[in-house]
Amino acid sequence: MKKSVSIFLALLAMIFSCDKKQTKSNISENTNQTKWVDSIYNTMTLKEKVGQLFMIAAYSNKEESHTDTIQKLIKENAIGGLVFFQGGPVRQAKQTNLYQSTSKVPLLIAMDAEWGLNMRLDSTARFPYNMTLGAVSDNDLVRKVGHKIGEHCNRLGVHINFAPVVDINTNSKNPIIGVRSFAENKINVTNKAIAFTEGLQSLNVLACAKHFPGHGDTDKDSHKTLPTVSLSKERIDSVEFYPYKKLFKNNIAGVMVAHLNVPSLESTDGLPSSLSYHIVSDILKEKLQFKGLIFTDALNMKGASNYKETGDIDLAAFMAGNDILVLTEDVSKGMLKIIEAYNKTEITEERLAHSVKKILTAKFKVQLNNFKPIETANLISDLNDETNDALNEEIFINAITTLKNTDEILPIIKEEKIAFVHLGDGNSAAFLEEIKAHVTVDVFSNATSKKLLKKLKNYDKVIIGYHRLNSRLTSKISKKDQQMIEEIAKNNKVVLDVFASQYCLENLSFENIEATVISYENTDIAQKISAQIIVGNKEAKGKLPASINNDFVTGNGIELLN
Repeated sequence: MKKSVSIFLALLAMIFSCDKKQTKSNISENTNQTKWVDSIYNTMTLKEKVGQLFMIAAYSNKEESHTDTIQKLIKENAIGGLVFFQGGPVRQAKQTNLYQSTSKVPLLIAMDAEWGLNMRLDSTARFPYNMTLGAVSDNDLVRKVGHKIGEHCNRLGVHINFAPVVDINTNSKNPIIGVRSFAENKINVTNKAIAFTEGLQSLNVLACAKHFPGHGDTDKDSHKTLPTVSLSKERIDSVEFYPYKKLFKNNIAGVMVAHLNVPSLESTDGLPSSLSYHIVSDILKEKLQFKGLIFTDALNMKGASNYKETGDIDLAAFMAGNDILVLTEDVSKGMLKIIEAYNKTEITEERLAHSVKKILTAKFKVQLNNFKPIETANLISDLNDETNDALNEEIFINAITTLKNTDEILPIIKEEKIAFVHLGDGNSAAFLEEIKAHVTVDVFSNATSKKLLKKLKNYDKVIIGYHRLNSRLTSKISKKDQQMIEEIAKNNKVVLDVFASQYCLENLSFENIEATVISYENTDIAQKISAQIIVGNKEAKGKLPASINNDFVTGNGIELLN
């Protein structure tokens, strides 16, 4: 007994010792952070402080004059950061090194890498869209995706990923969110967003949830106009805000505020949410207690730029409570307006310091206090190792969803006579190659409806593959393809495999279709895994992340065992 007590006391001592070491380490880190932030801030001119508020667009696929312009803006305006868009990884790394060497204070580098660097850059890995991840039950796989994207961001010197999208896509006609959303269910969206954020931020890459207060129930694109969200404040609080509340408890680093007209939250007619003090300061900062970095959505988008003159928009966005002004139309005009307001005491030193010190703190957290140039040797190979494909395969094995399997028509077996009909504008080569490795298939395409229907009568089963070139599109399949599918299904046993968003099937009659498989995307990996499911070599585990119609709703999915 005495021996057990001694061991217990020894363990307690070790725990307390570890806690003390950890506490000392945290105190030391916070002290160093405060010292660095204050030392930078205290040496800044007013113009340099205001410059920190701005992030401007940079491209690595443009001519030399673009690079010269960015360098000039860094030197003359002391801007705080860059958002990289189209180009390639080596070119971007070289530009980042150049721009960092030009800047007095290290620059925060951001990207939209919702499904990986490939969202913007060639020669990089692409991971599944959020809606595909929404079909996966195992959230640890989503965490792995966030972690892998974090690895790639780190390797390329990217500190902020403008992700995850946490809009709850309850409107199937949404022209801008769609498959960028995880799901139409707030719990699913939240769980996926938390997992993705944990994976990303475990690599010290800052995550940024968007688009606050919620862009999921819109039918307009804020790049082109100001969408209206006609929901009650009670509904917004219980649904649209739900993922934000949970993510704030999980220490997400940033939030991006959208350009939306939300009458239930902002009484001024037509005032974009990004410019609303009530939405940004009263609700996001005070009510929801968000303490992290607040970014505007791009201020050159029509949802914001149509509201005020250039420069006035930047001032309004800062006055509303945003910390970082993203992609302004004119940095110099924006800075001038904010400096004028400061000199007129419309902006206090306390308000300016609040945002600038938050930005500097973020720079310390991503170790920009000790910036090291990006190593370009082996960059392409480092970003494209075999683990990317392995993770993609694992995702699709768990995401691809079987919605119907009448009379257990699946899996297809060798002895059956099979026809394949290709529809849509996308390629089906990888799917066909994998199918043909297991069963004999006759391929039909570009045939008139009557001739095709006559030929198909000779087959036991018909696989119809709908392959969309751009599987981000959520628009309905064409009337012609819809009629073709329904006609074939009247006279044949049909397996419909859709390599596109499930939203495209909204108007399709499933009555005579024996089996339906949603593969979500038209990538080679999705095609390969889906073919293996159809021939019984892989299991189907996915669940529908958003509804197609009243018969096939979110959460539906039949497990096929191999």
